[in-house]
Amino acid sequence: MSIIDSFPRVRVLCLGDVMLDRFVTGSARRISPESPVPVLSVTGSTTIAGGSANVARNIASLGGQCTLIGVTGADAGGAELRRIVDETPGVVSMFLASPSRPTTEKVRFVAQGQHMLRSDSEDSSPVAEEIEDAIIAQVVAALPEHDVLVLSDYAKGVLTPRVIQRAVEVATRRGAPIIVDPKTSNLSRYDGATLVTPNLHEVWMATGIQGDDDASAVAAGRKVLADTNIGAVLVTRSEKGMTLVQRTGEPVHIPTAAREVADVVGAGDTVIAALSLVIGAGGPLEEAAFIANAAAGVVVAKRGTATVSRAELVGELDRQSPSEGPPSLVKVVSRKDAAAQVAAWQRHGLAVGFTNGCFDVLHVGHVGILEFSRANCDRLVVAVNADSSVKRLKGPTRPVNSETDRAQVIAALGSVDLVVVFEEDTPKELIEELKPDVLVKGADYQVSEIVGADSVLARGGRVLRFELVPGRSTTNTIRRMREGAESEATAPAV
Repeated sequence: MSIIDSFPRVRVLCLGDVMLDRFVTGSARRISPESPVPVLSVTGSTTIAGGSANVARNIASLGGQCTLIGVTGADAGGAELRRIVDETPGVVSMFLASPSRPTTEKVRFVAQGQHMLRSDSEDSSPVAEEIEDAIIAQVVAALPEHDVLVLSDYAKGVLTPRVIQRAVEVATRRGAPIIVDPKTSNLSRYDGATLVTPNLHEVWMATGIQGDDDASAVAAGRKVLADTNIGAVLVTRSEKGMTLVQRTGEPVHIPTAAREVADVVGAGDTVIAALSLVIGAGGPLEEAAFIANAAAGVVVAKRGTATVSRAELVGELDRQSPSEGPPSLVKVVSRKDAAAQVAAWQRHGLAVGFTNGCFDVLHVGHVGILEFSRANCDRLVVAVNADSSVKRLKGPTRPVNSETDRAQVIAALGSVDLVVVFEEDTPKELIEELKPDVLVKGADYQVSEIVGADSVLARGGRVLRFELVPGRSTTNTIRRMREGAESEATAPAV
């Protein structure tokens, strides 16, 4: 969390191949009578900044600051790409327009969520010498104000050997880490880089080693290090995760968390963006790789050229993080720890909900209000009355179950993220300490009667009321249990 909290302070200089990604969507229900090809009935079209511009978008969506250097054509596509990038908060463009080449554009035709065809408009030849000079001048001028350099190479002609060499020299003198997403079999062209991130195809082209299992991925990574002057290699292996190979220490294998894959377009951009922010914040490569892997897991579940937000990344890391002891016990925390966790969630853009109760004998009404609460927030905190509080509110025979048991039972529910036990008769003080975004109570209370509603509303939060399940209450449940026990005691023996 501390590393992710540092993302807004990280300034990334991203240099590479910018492009337009167009998605033409529709349905294909018939074959053309003119030739045996599907006919796409177009229903929509979207245009997104792609290539290294998508790296910049991901850096910004994760909370970082990015300066983007790239080359467009002096055409309508270049003007459109510049507009899209300039409208992205957190990204500053330093584009050069070349009249001798078009803006790179990829058009994907998608029917019923499936890619039918992709058309590319581009000139992949190396940029002219005067463009190289201008790019190098931009890097020299901009790099002192940045923490890390990203080379996003899509092999579209911007990252020429001369541009790479001079950018690496400038970053090395500055002491800035250099992270490379390569698109070549000659990885030595990135000599001096801190980290390169070849995928399975790229590492196979570079080394002749497939890398599709742990041992061969390590072997491929070690061969790259032996053949180059690169600091470390992160082999990205799609559904098999990632393998980090450094010059010292043991290799690290990071498995991919199980999730449904909707689209892998742009996943590498998300990886390089997350790596740049963690490394730029001073995090070790192992942690950077772990966080980047989680970010990629989020983005592949989305369609198209997508980004991942800081809130989504935090949620994915929460989902993946192992914990000591039973999960239900881990969720039960002190007031101080709860306040710290709520504040951390909110810093990452997550809406925190709050509800409270005795929860003495769990019934369907309790489950309903908890599920309703969780559906209206990103994280749910449940406050459980302590035994002393329940006795004052319900009488000397209550609670039936101890506060420890009640808290653990509530924590075991999937809709609950955190449980706090409080001693007071009302949660007013606790609500003021935690400062939730959403407060939920049963509909038997008016908003004006709900404890803590005034402070939540004053902060711009929401107060919601849940319609209670008729006839369901702990008091009724206990009464029925006692009536049943009394009936058995007075029944004649048979």
